[in-house]
Amino acid sequence: MTKIAGYLILLGVSQFLLLMIISESLYPGYSVHSNYISDLGVGKTAILFNTSIILMGLLIMVASFSLDIRTLSILLFVIGLSSTLVGIFPENTGFPHLISALFTFLSGGITAVVSSIYFRFYLWTILGFMSLIALILFITHIYGYLGVGGMERMIVYPQLIWGISFGSRISVYKQD
Repeated sequence: MTKIAGYLILLGVSQFLLLMIISESLYPGYSVHSNYISDLGVGKTAILFNTSIILMGLLIMVASFSLDIRTLSILLFVIGLSSTLVGIFPENTGFPHLISALFTFLSGGITAVVSSIYFRFYLWTILGFMSLIALILFITHIYGYLGVGGMERMIVYPQLIWGISFGSRISVYKQD
């Protein structure tokens, strides 16, 4: 079952990353420096982006039921649920979107760190802390030269890298 969970996470995160990049390319005048990622969830790219993030969330939630490690199962479920809610409540819904995105960002960074402890793969610790530090900077409006869009990507990209790496790792994981 762990292998299946790994493949589901790998599929969900990979398709989201690719469709997010495609959405950025299709969105008129979009800037990774100045635009929020969630801007892709309204307007011309809404169907593509929102469907993709909902699919990612659903696949992660299903995967969360297949893991033997209870703590990781719960954290993955939170990531999946909150990601799904980001797509159901796009940016123009206001508070529901804000809370969903915050839970996604926070649980993603924490899960990367926690998973590194269980699997003794400490690159995930670095990715998790990078994401959490970027989240603090983002919340406090410290964007630097990256702009609001670039800083938000410093939250999301480490989590996507972790998700692809984690999904790949557990799809070949053999318990001792």
